[in-house]
Amino acid sequence: MREVELGWGKVLLVKDNGEFHALGHKCPHYGAPLVKGVLSRGRVRCPWHGACFNISTGDLEDFPGLDSLHKFQVKIEKEKVTVRASKQALQLQRRTKVMAKCISPSAGHSSSTNVLIVGAGAAGLVCAETLRQEGFSDRIVLCTLDRHLPYDRAKLSKTLDAQPEQLALRPKEFFRAYGIEMLTEAQVVTVDVRNKKVVFKDGFKLEYSKLLLAPGSSPKTLTCKGKDVENVFTIRTPEDANRVLRLARGRNAVVVGAGFLGMEVAAYLTEKAHSVSVVELEETPFRRFLGERVGRALMKMFENNRVKFYMQTEVSELRAQEGKLQEVVLKSSKVLRADVCVVGIGAVPATGFLRQSGIGLDSRGFIPVNKMMQTNIPGVFAAGDAVTFPLAWRNNRKVNIPHWQMAHAQGRVAAQNMLAQEAEINTVPYLWTAMFGKSLRYAGYGEGFDDVIIQGDLEELKFVAFYTKSDEVIAVASMNYDPIVSKVAEVLASGRAIRKREVVYAAQQVRAFFLIDCSEPFFPSPMTEPSFLA
Repeated sequence: MREVELGWGKVLLVKDNGEFHALGHKCPHYGAPLVKGVLSRGRVRCPWHGACFNISTGDLEDFPGLDSLHKFQVKIEKEKVTVRASKQALQLQRRTKVMAKCISPSAGHSSSTNVLIVGAGAAGLVCAETLRQEGFSDRIVLCTLDRHLPYDRAKLSKTLDAQPEQLALRPKEFFRAYGIEMLTEAQVVTVDVRNKKVVFKDGFKLEYSKLLLAPGSSPKTLTCKGKDVENVFTIRTPEDANRVLRLARGRNAVVVGAGFLGMEVAAYLTEKAHSVSVVELEETPFRRFLGERVGRALMKMFENNRVKFYMQTEVSELRAQEGKLQEVVLKSSKVLRADVCVVGIGAVPATGFLRQSGIGLDSRGFIPVNKMMQTNIPGVFAAGDAVTFPLAWRNNRKVNIPHWQMAHAQGRVAAQNMLAQEAEINTVPYLWTAMFGKSLRYAGYGEGFDDVIIQGDLEELKFVAFYTKSDEVIAVASMNYDPIVSKVAEVLASGRAIRKREVVYAAQQVRAFFLIDCSEPFFPSPMTEPSFLA
C-alpha cells in the first residue's frame, strides 16, 4: 500500500495479487491513515480501531464507523499507473452507501409500522441504515429513551465538554431523507409478541412486522448511606458529562470504579479539577481485563499525572452539606473531599420491560440470541450491550461483549436476517481507549486468560501484551505499537489460531534484536508455516 498525492488530496494506492486499486486514504471513522493499516484477504484494516474496507469496492466490511471509502478509477499503461479522481471525493474522504428511501405513505401517528427498532445506539442505527442499503423501502421507526438523535456515547467519558451536535452520528436531515422515523424520549413498557405490538409509557402503541431490541444497559449506582445526595453522577448523556465538568473545574473530583469509563473520566479531569481521586475494589485498574502488570503500568501513568488511587476499598458513605456532596467516606475510614463524584462500577442490561413478554432472558437479564441475532421469538431480533451471543472463534461460547464496534456488527447482522439473508455474526471484538494522549488498543476476548506475554517496555508505555489460555492466544492489547492489534485481529478473523509458543519465541527474538525506534518490529517464527504476522 502507498499514499499518493493527487493535487487536491491523497489516495491509497494498493497492489494486491498484481491488481491495482485506488481508495480514500483515511478511515472515515476517526481519520486514521490506512497506509499504516493491514492489507489482507482483499481488504484493508484500520490501524487504530479495526474497521475493514474492501479494496475492490471501498465498502465498509467490518466496524466501527458508518461510511465507506471512495473507490477511484485506475488505468495501467506500460509502467505508468494513472488514478482518476474528483476533487470533491478527494476532499470528502468518506462515502455513504446508496440507500433506498421510504415509499410507504408517511404514517404520522399511525399505529402500524414495518420494522420497529427499540434503542438508538450504534446497533439500532446500523440496523436501520443496513435495511435501507439493502433496498428495504417500507417504514422504519427508531425509538430511544434519549432526547437526542443517535450519538457517539463512547465519547462521553473521553470528552466531557462535547455537545450533542458534536457527538451526533448522523444529522437530522439524514433521517428525513431516508425515511427513518425517530421517536425520542420514548420509553417502551410492554412488548406483546403474540399481537406484534409494543406499548409506550404514554400509552402510545405501535404494531410491527419485525422488531429489533437494542435497549443497551443501565449503569449500576451506589447503595451506600447518602446515595441520594446531589452532584453524584453516572454518565449516560451529554448533559451528565457537561455537568460533571462544570462542577469539577478547580474543585475536588472523586471517581468510583477503575474500569474504562472511570479511568477515562479521571484522565480528562486531571487538567481541569483541583484534585482527582479514584476508588477501586481491585488491587490495580483494569486488572481483570488487562492483567496485573499492564494495570500497574497504566496506574503509574495516572499517578504521574496527579491522580490519587484508593485501592481495595469501597465507598461506605456520601456526606452532604445543604444537600450537595461534600465528602466521600471509604470503608478504609479514609475521608475524601469531593465536590463531584462519578460512579463507573458497571452496568446491567436494560431489559426489565421484557420480563413478562415471553422473549427469553437469562438469569442476569441478558437476551440470548443465535448467530443470526434472532431471539427465541420469530421475527424478534436483539443486538448491542443487552445480548449474549455465540462467539464464533471461541467455539461459539455464549458471551456478552458491550463494545461500540460489536454493537455495529450485530445491528447489521440483525438487519440482514430481517431480510432473510442468513448472515451470521463472526466479527473479532475490537476496542480502544485514550488517556493522556495515549491510545490503548485491544482485540479478542480475553476472559479467563491464564498467562500474559509482554514484549516491549511497560515503563515506557510502548508494549504489546498477548493474553493466552492454555496454548492459544485469545486477546491482545497494545500501546504505541500500531498496527499490531489490527494484525492480530485480522489473523483471528481469518480463522487461524495463534499459538502461545509462537509469541513466546517472537518475544525472545524481539528482546534480542528490537530497536527502540522501530515502530513495526519483525516477528520471526520457528514454524515451517508462515509467521502469524506475515
